[in-house]
Amino acid sequence: MYLSIHQFKNLGLNVSQIARKLGVSRNTVYKYLEMTSDEMHQRLEEMKTREKKLDPHEQEILTWLREYPDLSAAQIFDWLKERYGDIRVSEGTVRNYVRSLRKKHNIPKEIHRRQYEAVEDPPMGEQMQVDFGETRMENAQGHGVKLWFMSFVLSHSRYKYVEWLDRPFTTVDVIQIHERAFGYFGGMPKEIMYDQDHLLLTSENHGDLIFTHEFARYVQQRGFRIYMCRKQDPESKGRVENVVKYVKQNFAKHRTFANLDALNEQCLAWLVRTANGIVHHTTKKIPAEVFQEERKHLRPIQEKIQKPSATSLTRRVRKDNTILFEGNRYSVPLGTYDGPETSVGIQVTDEQELIIYDLNP
Repeated sequence: MYLSIHQFKNLGLNVSQIARKLGVSRNTVYKYLEMTSDEMHQRLEEMKTREKKLDPHEQEILTWLREYPDLSAAQIFDWLKERYGDIRVSEGTVRNYVRSLRKKHNIPKEIHRRQYEAVEDPPMGEQMQVDFGETRMENAQGHGVKLWFMSFVLSHSRYKYVEWLDRPFTTVDVIQIHERAFGYFGGMPKEIMYDQDHLLLTSENHGDLIFTHEFARYVQQRGFRIYMCRKQDPESKGRVENVVKYVKQNFAKHRTFANLDALNEQCLAWLVRTANGIVHHTTKKIPAEVFQEERKHLRPIQEKIQKPSATSLTRRVRKDNTILFEGNRYSVPLGTYDGPETSVGIQVTDEQELIIYDLNP
């Protein structure tokens, strides 16, 4: 930069022309023109030895990068805030520091292109999107543990809620987590968008969606509209799919699993600190700040729904008139199977009795 500016000046270009040619400000051109070659050399030497704000954390960041070469700078920034609280650096500073460490120590990183949503934002309080995800973490003994999570995002503000389980979700789990999400948001939207999932749907017949008995009753009690995404329709549900990816890549990746309560507590802190607390790349706004206005447009929750006493879900009937449940095969009456969409309901009572019943008696 220094040599180029002086070369253009010797060719007779003025300051404005040099600035346009190099894509820098005129102040930068003035600064380098007033600097002698000795001063420039001294400045470069000082830059090599100047202490940076993140230097006290250099070895820790290097350890992370060597152990997890695919770590993003955003996740490193979150880990630093999680461990040291309010560190006085910006995400851009962390990004530049990580980039320099990767170059200096030859730790390359794969580039993942971010997918952006092109669908226009709905009005405040209008819509929420819901989706499920699963991932694996290692526990303190180094053993892999499979975990499931459910994510919610308000489509306008991008304000998020996430809850984890250490087993697959049942319909009752889904209903209870909805209630906790509404409590977290302080209300509920007019419409909720879902992907087609067996916990919510028993079948789809030429566009006619049939809800499980439990979820249909819940929707009727709460009175919100349902929008089910069609398969291969990523544009509609892009917001929540990005949240699922964000949870996996920024929160869960390389995290050690201790127990479910600790994981959910850590996730709530991450929501405040990062997912809802920093600028969203698409809206260029902080979700928590936009949410303060959107929450005024949410419908209030007037009464609590009593927790069901039994765990209930559905299972598909196989051609041999059997169903699978928790690794076991159970027979149903001959003739129950009536095509690939045939399903039955299952209840696990408090006495651990398994009840199989017809969804359409």
